[in-house]
Amino acid sequence: MDDRSDMILLDDAVSYSISPENPTGEKGKGAMASEGFGAGPARELGKGWKIRPCELIKPGETLTIADIDGSGMIESMWFGGVVDKNFILRIYWDEMAKPGVECPLPDFFAYGWAETMDDQWMKGPFYTLNSSQVVVGPIRGMNCFWKMPFRRHCRMAVENRTERDYMCFYQINYIRTALPENIGYFHAQYRQSKPLRQGEVHTALSGVQGKYVGLAMSIGLNGDGRWWGEGEVKIYLDGDQEAPSICYTGTEDYFGGSFNFEVDGAYTTYSTPYLGMHYYRKPDGLYNIQPRFSMYRWHVQDAIRFQSDIRIEIQDLGWTRKDLYLARRDDIFTVCFWYQTLGNTCFPRLPDSRELRIVSE
Repeated sequence: MDDRSDMILLDDAVSYSISPENPTGEKGKGAMASEGFGAGPARELGKGWKIRPCELIKPGETLTIADIDGSGMIESMWFGGVVDKNFILRIYWDEMAKPGVECPLPDFFAYGWAETMDDQWMKGPFYTLNSSQVVVGPIRGMNCFWKMPFRRHCRMAVENRTERDYMCFYQINYIRTALPENIGYFHAQYRQSKPLRQGEVHTALSGVQGKYVGLAMSIGLNGDGRWWGEGEVKIYLDGDQEAPSICYTGTEDYFGGSFNFEVDGAYTTYSTPYLGMHYYRKPDGLYNIQPRFSMYRWHVQDAIRFQSDIRIEIQDLGWTRKDLYLARRDDIFTVCFWYQTLGNTCFPRLPDSRELRIVSE
């Protein structure tokens, strides 16, 4: 999925881009608005000078930000300033009634600790992410480079579940082109255990088929602050029951780290093209008592193929004070990414606004 060799090949694909300044993406139709958020600041300059850089989504409303007919592929997306898990992204492929992508918007960009707040601009945690598929730049510029093909139609929508207006800044870059017969459709699914029941596992994905290409995970520790990442990541493939075909020997191992992410007695964050532990918040001794982490693993170079079914389980495992394993009860949020044919995908219920809410505690 990360082959750059096609950059040197000439083809007949045509490039388009959808934004508030060109909501249909039509050729020669950008920057034509006469009304919008920027109309006041541009009053001395006039048409063409950043009149509508964003769309307003009222509380409880859903805005369709892309509605594309024909055969093509989304090549990149950008959202600006997103911080709230109750902004929900959904993407529908080829007139399917159910979305192939349903996820809190920040979690789609591996930004799981997006706290609910009154001011969406500057408050709350900010941390960069530098990877091949997702980049988060200052301040919360969220970029996606997953390839998302479609044969007949693509519709993308954002729901505002909060109690305040959402000024949605976005850019959707895509091409119109013919597609090969064996193309897969991009899917992304959010799940949370808040908290996980002691002795149970967090199931990040199940009941789908195709090619698994990535996982974003955030975890908040409940209880003592001892090392929490002994849990194995188990991937059951094509009928596996009691034991998985693929088993990673520790949580930090799966995300490319080792020995507790610890360097000189401290957690060390890192962000690479395909994996990383890019965020750690330590307790402040007062109100922020929960240690928090965010990680990602993109299987761009080592996609996991499966024909009939997959189940991905993550153990929440630490240590007791007597050097025994301890099944923990932490808060875990995951987004899985995969490609498959259309249909036969049953998403679990997306948690409601209260269940999704993150607060500083």
